[in-house]
Order: sequence, then C-alpha cells, then structure tokens
Amino acid sequence: MKRNVFLPMLALGILAFGLAMRAGTPKTETVTYKSGDDTVSGYLALPDGAGKHPAIIVIHEWWGLNDWVKEQAQKYAAQGYVALAVDLYRGKVATNQDEAHILMRGLPDDRGMRDLEAAYAYLSSRPDVNAGKIGSIGWCMGGSWSIKLAVDQPKLAACVVNYGWLPSEPGLVAKIKAPVQGNFGADDQGIPPKDVKAFEAAMKANGKIADIKIYDGAGHAFQNPNNKEGYRPEATADASQRISAFFQKYLR
Repeated sequence: MKRNVFLPMLALGILAFGLAMRAGTPKTETVTYKSGDDTVSGYLALPDGAGKHPAIIVIHEWWGLNDWVKEQAQKYAAQGYVALAVDLYRGKVATNQDEAHILMRGLPDDRGMRDLEAAYAYLSSRPDVNAGKIGSIGWCMGGSWSIKLAVDQPKLAACVVNYGWLPSEPGLVAKIKAPVQGNFGADDQGIPPKDVKAFEAAMKANGKIADIKIYDGAGHAFQNPNNKEGYRPEATADASQRISAFFQKYLR
C-alpha cells in the first residue's frame, strides 16, 4: 500500500509556521525588584536584538495587572521597547467594578508612587535599557499614575495619559519635565474635556510639550475592547498610531 507522504509534510509545515509565529512573540517573564523594604513583581516583555533599548513603564487600569495590560506590554516590546507592566495591586486583579473600586481606593498614594519609582530604578539598572530613554503609559487609573510619575520623576523622557486624571495645580504642572501625550473621550463624564483643555493650556503656558487629542463620540476606557459598549475601534486605532509616533519621537 502506497504511503501518503502529504500528511507528514503538511504537519511539518504547520509546525514550522507555528514556530515562526512564536519566534516573533516577545520574550516575557515575571521579574522582582525592591520597592523600599518590600519586594514587588512586574510583567516584563523584551524586544529582539542586543544592545540598549528604550523602555516603557506600562501602568494598568483599575482592574489590575490583567491579560489586556500584559498584551500592551507585549505590543510595545514588539516595537523595540523593554516594557515593564507594573503590578500596583501586588497580585490582586478585579473581576467586577465593585472589586476594582475597592482595590483602587485601597492603594495608598505613597506606596503607588514608591512602586513606580522602583520600576523606573529597576529599568534604569538593566544593562539592556538606555536609562535616559524611559517613558510611561497608563489607562484610566494607570493614566493618572503615569502623569503622577511625570510630576515626581524629572528624568522621565515621555509620558502618555489615556483618559486619566490630570493635575490642575500650577505647582504640579511646573514640575513636569517630560513631553506629555493625552488621549481622551469627549463623552467622558469622569475626565471632562474642559479639564483636559485646562491642563493643555497650563502645560503650554509653562513652555511644556502637551500633545492632546479629544475623540468625539468616545467615552471613558474607549481603547479597551473588554469595554463592550464603550469600545471605539477607530478612535483606538488612531490613538495607537499617535502613541507609537510619540514614543518614536521622544524615546528613540
């Protein structure tokens, strides 16, 4: 009986395709580092290639360090950045809004900032990171922490805020050294456009870089597809392009 050689060849082809796809996926690992007297962990995604790379601190929404945030870290690693997704909740992840609210309210400001500064210090210490080219990005609660880090850390090279709280006090705005990009929804009830425009005006009055866009027809959390009713794919695609170009400009 004649042996069918097509099936083994097909299996080898599928295996080779799978390996090729896997080869293009950034290497990821859980890393630990010191934050004061505590040891904290983060999700690290690494780009291909040797040498020093720019880096991005990726800051989660009020849900915690879930799969969507890890996917964002992988996306930026694929673009050539060492991406560290921090875990401000230290292992806890919310599954509903009530849990998320409790976790967010239970995060002390001093501990959150200490953990972000620890992430910055950890990335700065890595031999594969260009310590002068570290940026931050966050969504929702993480967007608020991203701009807080820009206020606190004068060496931060770029800051992206996606529908997060923005400082209004002149003293805080004056402390920001990094260029800031913001992406907001015109229908966001928590971060209204008037507050966004006031922040943009304050930044520019202080001679600082503020690249702000407000998307018509979009509300809060419009970039997350898990937000079934509020997800806006066209606005998300545009914001994604803006963010990539912003990081390319200030972290390369």
